[in-house]
Amino acid sequence: MRTIAIINRKGGCGKTSTAVGVAATLGEFGHRTLLIDLDPQGSASWWLGDGPIDDHGQLDAFLGTRELAALAAPSRADGVDLIPASSSLITAERSLQVDLALGVIRALERLPAAWDEVLIDCPPTLGYLGSAAMCGAREVIVPTQAHAIDVPGIESVIAEMDRIRGRLNPDITLTGIVVERMNRTNHARDVAVTLRAAHGRDVLEETIRDSIRVPEAAAAGMAVTAYAPGSTVAADFRALTTEIIHRDPSAHPDEAEGQPAWRGLFDRLVGSRS
Repeated sequence: MRTIAIINRKGGCGKTSTAVGVAATLGEFGHRTLLIDLDPQGSASWWLGDGPIDDHGQLDAFLGTRELAALAAPSRADGVDLIPASSSLITAERSLQVDLALGVIRALERLPAAWDEVLIDCPPTLGYLGSAAMCGAREVIVPTQAHAIDVPGIESVIAEMDRIRGRLNPDITLTGIVVERMNRTNHARDVAVTLRAAHGRDVLEETIRDSIRVPEAAAAGMAVTAYAPGSTVAADFRALTTEIIHRDPSAHPDEAEGQPAWRGLFDRLVGSRS
């Protein structure tokens, strides 16, 4: 079971759209997927569920009096279960801090192997909840807009990963940096080039193009792959998700000469759906 924290220290970078889009696409591909909304704002919970819950479900799970898996319920995306956000985490993070962080780690460790992938939509900050998610997960995905103002947030996440790897979670891996809301401007292309020059292979090859279909899908309470299945942005999410599948650190696929192995996998997965 893969556990992936999706995090950036700032909001508006495409974090939740990445979490929802990848989770829904994994479900479309036949993967059993769990999406945990760890962001008290609850954007993913509104997108694929009925919004954040008012009880202390997540808090109880993190304090050890309830199992986190018991909070999972089917979402509006096929094949995806959702653990909705809890508004109680806002005050709990301020007051409990270290105890809450340790509780997140333990709750993630106790999750049963009922899912193929567990995606965690983290808060837009490197506070105790976000850091705890990286301590409890095996992988990290960092979304960023194709905008220069968003780039510094990546360095902060990588620095925090290095700290966690050295002290608490030696197995944590950067699965990739996702460039979101790509457009045809020179600025967006320059940002993508700069990121690849600085981070090399850590920048995922597939990007997500800017599209009005994404906020429309959120307003409709649907994943964009279901709301606009034939759109370019839906195709982007399918290609990105396939690349993420290929980057599973526990797998060792063979590379086809002259072609990334994940590209062939993408063609097979999409072909099997047609």
